[in-house]
Amino acid sequence: MRIVCISDTHSKHSQLKIPDGDLLLHAGDATGRGGREEIGAFNAWLGSLPHRHKVIISGNHDFGFERNPEARSWITHAVYLQDEEVTIEGLRIYGSPWQPWFFNWAFNLKRGPELAAVWAKVPAGIDVLLTHSPPLGVLDRLDTGEPVGCEELTKALTRIRPKLHVFGHIHEAYGMVERDGIVYVNASSCNLKYRPVNPPVVVDL
Repeated sequence: MRIVCISDTHSKHSQLKIPDGDLLLHAGDATGRGGREEIGAFNAWLGSLPHRHKVIISGNHDFGFERNPEARSWITHAVYLQDEEVTIEGLRIYGSPWQPWFFNWAFNLKRGPELAAVWAKVPAGIDVLLTHSPPLGVLDRLDTGEPVGCEELTKALTRIRPKLHVFGHIHEAYGMVERDGIVYVNASSCNLKYRPVNPPVVVDL
């Protein structure tokens, strides 16, 4: 299956050139603040894309999904995941929006037990893990060089062992690496200046 990975588009999705594929994954921060109009525009854009399947999660900018349980019903052209799993053509995908506390943005949790409890819900044996936060030590460094990913997520990955882990959040850490049999993708579309200059990452699974 050809998987097209994007993240952190911040309502600038229409400026991206999206390659064709079987499955589109968006790892959160589709909007600037997560208002209904922004979510609606994003959903309409998703509907214009040719991919047979689309799966999305929220990020720290997507307040609407955190504050309004009805917001997920505004997404009609993709599967929205929030601490849940979907199987697509035999591929098990789990999505979760949480990240270590980051100012007063959406989907914040304190480092330690709170985040550990979130990742404990992720079943072993899934094929694709879709999170907004990177794990600690993998494509998570700020421009200062400081790693800011989630250490509890790193620990959980030794149990979960997905084939592919897609995330975003740290714009300047965009890229792809493979470690210990897991392909990691920081799919942030926008750079540190919120310009949508990073191309989608394509992975064949």
